[in-house]
Amino acid sequence: MGAPPTRVLVTFSPDEDQRSGLEAGLGDTPGVELRFLAELPPPDRAAALAEADVLLCWHWTRDLDPSERAAATGVRLVQFLSAGLDHIPFGLLPPGALVAGNVGGYAEPMAEHGLAMALALLKRLPQGHADLARGEFSQLARTRQLAGAVVGILGLGGIGRATATLMLALGATVQGVNTSGRTEAPVQFCGTLDDLERVLRAADVVVVALPLTRTTRGLIGARELGWMKPDAVLVNLARGAIIEEAALYHHLRTHPRFCAGIDAWWVEPFRDGVFRIDHPFFELPNLLGSPHNSAMVAGGGAVAARRAAENVRRFLRGEPLTGLGRAEDYTVATE
Repeated sequence: MGAPPTRVLVTFSPDEDQRSGLEAGLGDTPGVELRFLAELPPPDRAAALAEADVLLCWHWTRDLDPSERAAATGVRLVQFLSAGLDHIPFGLLPPGALVAGNVGGYAEPMAEHGLAMALALLKRLPQGHADLARGEFSQLARTRQLAGAVVGILGLGGIGRATATLMLALGATVQGVNTSGRTEAPVQFCGTLDDLERVLRAADVVVVALPLTRTTRGLIGARELGWMKPDAVLVNLARGAIIEEAALYHHLRTHPRFCAGIDAWWVEPFRDGVFRIDHPFFELPNLLGSPHNSAMVAGGGAVAARRAAENVRRFLRGEPLTGLGRAEDYTVATE
């Protein structure tokens, strides 16, 4: 008898695109059995979890009830489809299992969204639209070009690198920071978070593409906003909590030439079950918002699922993984 198959179990109900992406990502990896928990009758679910070597998850506590989570004792890798791991309850995951986020899974559409926000704010499109609605035809109002501008990218992972590619193509100069201070992206400067002040002071546009960790929570507050140029554009594609909400609102209100594009908010339905802001951002003319949908494009689910499955394939082949997360980076000491 041959060796038993390596069992990869999908814990959520994928749509057609996601399913095709998962199947394509694992490809013809020999000895792999791909199963979908939603297709199993209730009596077989616990057994499938007990036999699983790898779990492909969307949201741990919503995918599985407590008794099912307890059955997953032999899992060696939990691969999430989401890029960020800040919502993951590490203490509830199978002990000893590696945990990986889908880094770069949604990079290209998110980079396009960030570029669109930056251009709209540099061109003052929200303000021009509001002027027209009031009957004001401000034809001589000057706007700005991205060509020749300095773009600071906070986080040079998949999203940051894709953003840099687009910004460079339009003639911008790119500076960035990440955890290592190294990158393969063709940027003018790459530093660590210790170089944040240098990058914020130089930038005309700042794009936030960092993971939300203990280190980056509240990274940009009143002091950091004060380092930025009075007419800078700040775009957040990452997590709301990286920027202090009250500080951003106050800065936008008191610096009318400063603009912000916010795709990631502080209280959102996916994590919190509701959307809420604690300050009246939408009364401000220098804010452009979107409902954290920068990754939601046709076919995007298939690409993201394939990339998550490709990371599983790397794990099964003994190759280096991307997006590995450590509990100590995301949890406070008392948890």
